[in-house]
Amino acid sequence: MIILNLQSPLPPPPLPATRVIAFTTPKNYAGRLSHLMHSKGWTPLWCPTVIVESTPQTISSIQRCLLLKNGQISSLQEFSAIAFTSRTGITAFSEALDKIKTPPLAAHGEAFILSALGKDSELLDESFINKLCENPDRISVLVPPVATPTALVESIGLGQGKKVLCPVPLVIGLEEPPVVPKFLADLARKGWVPIRLNAYETRWAGRESVTQLVRKSEEEGGLDAIVFTSTGEVEGLLKSLEELGLNWGMVRQRCPRMVVAAHGPVTAAGAETLGVGIDVVSSRFDSFIGVVDALAYRFKSFDS
Repeated sequence: MIILNLQSPLPPPPLPATRVIAFTTPKNYAGRLSHLMHSKGWTPLWCPTVIVESTPQTISSIQRCLLLKNGQISSLQEFSAIAFTSRTGITAFSEALDKIKTPPLAAHGEAFILSALGKDSELLDESFINKLCENPDRISVLVPPVATPTALVESIGLGQGKKVLCPVPLVIGLEEPPVVPKFLADLARKGWVPIRLNAYETRWAGRESVTQLVRKSEEEGGLDAIVFTSTGEVEGLLKSLEELGLNWGMVRQRCPRMVVAAHGPVTAAGAETLGVGIDVVSSRFDSFIGVVDALAYRFKSFDS
C-alpha cells in the first residue's frame, strides 16, 4: 500500500551559502563590479568608503581652461595633450564641454593627444571628440598597453617642453595617495610640463560607510573577501574603523579566512603602505574582470 501525505510536502533542501564579498568602490564604479560578482554567484556587500564626484566648483575649474580668453582663443590651445587617469576625470571634462557652445580646441594645428587607461578610453568616443574639436582628425587617442599611470607616461613619449593637462582629483578629508604626485613628476621627467587640474573630488564617506562591513564581520562565517579598487578606499576604510574604535587587525581576526584583493599593483602597493596586506592582485587591470577572476581562482584553490 502506498500512503500519500497531501498535507505538507517536505521542505526543499537549503540552498548552499554564497560567498559574501565586501567592496569599497565608490558609486560611479560600483554597478559594474557588483554585476561581475553576481555573475560568479557571490553576494556583494557594498561599503563605499570614499565619494568620487564632480562638483560645481570643479566643473568651473575645467571650464576656465576651455573658455575663450581675450575674445579669441581658448586656454586649451596652449596644450598638446590631455592625460586622464580615471573615468571620473573624463566624465567631469565631458560635463564641462556640454556647457560650452563652441568646441574649445581649434580645428587646425599639430596632433592633439587624448590619453586614458583601459576601459576608461571607451568614453573618449566620437561624441566626446566632437565636443572638444570640430576637426576629429586632429585628435589622437592613446591607450597604453598596461592600465597604469606609469605606462601612460611611457606611452605618451617625450614632451620636449610641451604642456599636458592632467584632470585629477582634489582629495578632501584624506591624505592624498602618492599616485597623482608621482604621475605628474614622471611626466616632468619625460620633458612635459604637466598642469594639474582639479576636475573632481575624492572625499571620505564617513564612519557609517563601514557599518555593514563591521556587522557582517561579527556574524558566524563573516566575510569571504574584500576588494579594494584604489588606495583612497583603503585609507577611507581605516579612518572609518578608527572612528568606530576598531582597526584592521580586529577585522582580520574576526574573519581569518577573508581574502583581501586589490585591483592592480598600484592599489596593492598603496594598501601595503597603509598596513593592509593583500592576498590577491589582478594581473589584468584594464577592467574589473581581472580582479574578479583572480578572486575566483583563489576560491577554486580553496575548494580543491
